[in-house]
Amino acid sequence: MAKINTQHSYPGMHRLTVRTTDEDIERIENGYIRTHSMCEDASSELQRVISVEGRHLSESQTSSFTGTGAMARLSRFVISVRSWATRHLHHEDQRPDSFLERIRGPELIEVSSRQSNIRSFLGIRERPGGVNSKKEEKKEVKEEKKEEKKEEKKEEKKEEKKDDKKDDKKKEEKKKEIFVIDPSSNIYYHWLTIIAAPVFYNWCMLVCRACFDELQFDHIKLWLFLDYGSDIIYVLDIFVRFRTGFLEQGLLVQDEKKLRDYYTKTMQFKLDVLSLLPTDLAYLKLGLNYPELRFNRLLRISRLFEFFDRTETRTNYPNMFRIGNLVLYILIIIHWNACIYFAISKLIGFGTDSWVYPNVSIPEYGRLSRKYIYSLYWSTLTLTTIGETPPPVKDEEYLFVVIDFLVGVLIFATIVGNVGSMISNMNASRAEFQAKVDSIKQYMHFRKVTKDLEARVIKWFDYLWTNKKTVDEKEVLKNLPDKLKAEIAINVHLDTLKKVRIFQDCEAGLLIELVLKLKPTVFSPGDYICKKGDIGREMYIIKEGKLAVVADDGVTQFVVLSDGSYFGEISILNIKGSKSGNRRTANIRSIGYSDLFCLSKDDLMEALTEYPEAKKALEEKGRQILMKDNLIDEEAAKAGADPKDLEEKVEKLETALDALQTRFARLLAEYTSSQQKVKQRLARVETRVKKYGSGTLSVGEAEAEKPEEEKKQ
Repeated sequence: MAKINTQHSYPGMHRLTVRTTDEDIERIENGYIRTHSMCEDASSELQRVISVEGRHLSESQTSSFTGTGAMARLSRFVISVRSWATRHLHHEDQRPDSFLERIRGPELIEVSSRQSNIRSFLGIRERPGGVNSKKEEKKEVKEEKKEEKKEEKKEEKKEEKKDDKKDDKKKEEKKKEIFVIDPSSNIYYHWLTIIAAPVFYNWCMLVCRACFDELQFDHIKLWLFLDYGSDIIYVLDIFVRFRTGFLEQGLLVQDEKKLRDYYTKTMQFKLDVLSLLPTDLAYLKLGLNYPELRFNRLLRISRLFEFFDRTETRTNYPNMFRIGNLVLYILIIIHWNACIYFAISKLIGFGTDSWVYPNVSIPEYGRLSRKYIYSLYWSTLTLTTIGETPPPVKDEEYLFVVIDFLVGVLIFATIVGNVGSMISNMNASRAEFQAKVDSIKQYMHFRKVTKDLEARVIKWFDYLWTNKKTVDEKEVLKNLPDKLKAEIAINVHLDTLKKVRIFQDCEAGLLIELVLKLKPTVFSPGDYICKKGDIGREMYIIKEGKLAVVADDGVTQFVVLSDGSYFGEISILNIKGSKSGNRRTANIRSIGYSDLFCLSKDDLMEALTEYPEAKKALEEKGRQILMKDNLIDEEAAKAGADPKDLEEKVEKLETALDALQTRFARLLAEYTSSQQKVKQRLARVETRVKKYGSGTLSVGEAEAEKPEEEKKQ
C-alpha cells in the first residue's frame, strides 16, 4: 500500500478554493454568476468533507489515508465527489435558466443546494457501507426538484400578486374618476332649489319660535320633524359640496382628492361644519322651549343667495325677479324686527308702559295671531319711517328705536334706488325706440313730408314694435365672440339659406360666411322690393309674408311668392352672356308686411374670394338656370371676357393709379422740402467755418444760434 502524505495532499485540495475577490467581482460584473457559483460550491464542499474526515482521524494526523480502511475511505471519497459532480451537472442541465432566478433567486437556491450537499456527504460518512447511497441521492435529487418547483410556484404567485396589484391600481385610478356635479348643470340647480327650502325655513321660523312660546309648544312634533329633516338635507349638502366640480385650466376637475382639498380650504366649509354642530343636544338639559339653540343653522344662508343668483340668470324675466327678491329681503327684515320687538317687550314686561306690547292677560291681546300681527305692524311702521307708533319710555327702548330708524332709512334708500333702476331697465328698449320715432317725426315735420307718407312711416314703426322686430341683431351680438355669433346665425338663418337652389350644394364654410352676412329687412304693404330694369345689387329670401310679381301697372298679379321663396340670385352673379345682364326682369311688390333676408352682391363676392371653386360652381348653376329659361346668349358666353367687366377693371386700375400718383406727389414734395432744409443748413455751416476758421463752434454758441435758425425757418 502506498502511503499518501496529507501534508502534500491538503494543500493540493485547498488550491481549489484559492480565488481573489477581484476575480469574483469581475466575474459577477460579466454575468457569470451561476457557472462560478458551482465551482465555489465544489470547493467549499470538498473543504467541509476533508474537515469532517479530519475529525475522525487517529492521533497520528499525518497518516489519514494509511492503515486499515484507507482504500475504502479513499474510494468512498472519490465516489461521493463523482456523485456530487454528476448530480450538480444534471441539475444545471435540468433547471430552466429563467431571468428571475438569475437576478433574484440564485443565492437562496445555492444556499439550499449547499445545505443538501453537506447533509449528503455527512450521511455517506456516517454509513460506512455505502450500499444505499444511489437511492438516497435520487431521493435527494427529487426533493431538490420539488423544492425548486415550489420556489418557482412561489415566484409565479408573487408575479400574479404583482399583476393583481397593478390591476387594483388601475381599478383605483378608474374609481378616482368619480361622479362629479357640474355647477352649471341642471342637477346642481335642482339641488340648490332643494337646499334653499330648509335654509329659508330656518331663517323664518327659528326666530319666530324663539320669541313666541305658544308657537313652539303647540306644534312641537311638527317642528322636531322639520328641524331634523332640514339637518339631513344639510348633511347631504356637504356630500354634494365634496362632489361639486370646479374648472382648472378650462376643464372640470374630477379627482376626488382635489375636490376634497378645494372644498376644505374654503371658508364655506368651516361655516357648513359650524351649521351642523349638535347644539340642540342642550334640549336634554334645558328642555324643548329653546329653539334659539339651533341658530347656528342660519350660517348656511350662502346657499340661498346662490339659488337666487342662479335663478336670476336662468329666468326670462330678470327684472321682475329682482323686484320680487328685493321685496322678499325686506319682508324678512321686517319679520325679524317684529320678533325682536316682541322679545324686548317680554323682557321689559308686557303692558308696563305705552311702548311695549300690551298686557297679554287681556283676551284681545293674548291670542298668538294678535301678538304677531301687532308686532309686524309696529315693525313695518318703524322701518318704513312712517312713524305713528307710541314713543319709547325707557333708555333701552330709545336705543332700539334709533337703531330701527337707521335700518329703516337704509331700507327706504335701497328700495327707491333698486326699484328705480329696475323700472328704468325694463323701459330702456321702449325709451330708445320712442326716441327714434320722435326724431323721425320731427324730421318729417321739418321737411314737410306728406301726411300719407308720414302715416305709412308711423305704421311701419308700430309694426316693428308690436312684433318685437326692433332689435338690432348686430348691436345685440357684438359682445359675443365670432364663434358664438356664427353658431347663432347658423341656428337662425342656415335653413333659410339652404332653400336657395344655387346654394344647396355649396361648401359648409361658404354657407357660414354667407349666413353671417344676411340682413333682415321689413317692407310695408304696397312697397316695391324691386322694379323691372333696376340694377340688381341684392338677392332676397322671404322669411315671412307674401310678395306678388306684378305687371307694370302694379295691379295685375302674375305669381304670389310666400315663405321660403327667393329671387334676384342670378343678377348678383354677373353671368356672362345673360340677356338681362344684372338688371331686374320683374316687378315685385309686398302685399302685406313682409320679413325678408337680404344678401348684397358685395358681400357675396367678398365671401367668394376665399372660395374660387365655389364661385365657378355657382356661376355654372346660374348659367344652367338661364339656359332652361332661354335667357342666355351662348355666343356671348363663349366669346370670352365681357367688355363691361374689362371696363370696370380698367376704371379700378385708373383709380388705383390716381391714388398712387397723389401719394407719390406728396412723397416728392416732402423730399424736396427736406432737401432744401439740408442745403440751407450746409450753407450756414460754411459761413460759420469761414467766420471762425477751421475750429468748431462751441456748444453754447451753437445752442444759442438754434432758436434764431428756427425763427428764420
